[in-house]
Amino acid sequence: MTEPGRQRCRWAQTDPMLAAYHDIEWGIAEYDGRALWEKLMLDGFQAGLAWITILRKRDAFRAAFANFDPVKVARFGDDDVARLLNDAGIVRSRAKIEATIGNARAFLAMQAAGEDFSWFVWSFVGGTPSVSDGRTARTRSPESDALSTALKARGFKFAGPVITYAWMQACGLIDDHEAQCFRRRVAQQAIKLESQTARKTRG
Repeated sequence: MTEPGRQRCRWAQTDPMLAAYHDIEWGIAEYDGRALWEKLMLDGFQAGLAWITILRKRDAFRAAFANFDPVKVARFGDDDVARLLNDAGIVRSRAKIEATIGNARAFLAMQAAGEDFSWFVWSFVGGTPSVSDGRTARTRSPESDALSTALKARGFKFAGPVITYAWMQACGLIDDHEAQCFRRRVAQQAIKLESQTARKTRG
């Protein structure tokens, strides 16, 4: 449930669906490799569009792409591409559809090489969310630049530094909640607790 009176990031104040997404999902640290991959694919589909468009179509995307199971998506062929191009529930871009299929194969190739996707992406922020100042609006960072380069080297497409930065924000690798946002305080407390737990475990 969202609370209308709360202060949020400005982008989340324009639509109830955006507010709910912001309050429940955006910026919360995601460590599941498959979920990280799904979110990266959706951010790729967003290129040139508003995020609310993708959010409204997310259920249709999941149905069309086998719940973003990389094993299943990697097996998609020409018939699946044709099916997806005729699916009005998603963004019907051949380049983005084919990139998603290729990215599933890249994801599986990383697994086959012993490279865990979650560990890999989180290593670019040292395993802990990178916290911004909450005031400076950015569309990319040194971390997103480096991660984008590494993803492309592994065969990923629609993974440029701007797309990658937006995805890192959404998945909590970068805490970019605005200074006045209530979620920033919640995220800071979670990071502190996680850090304390890690120190106790090591100690």
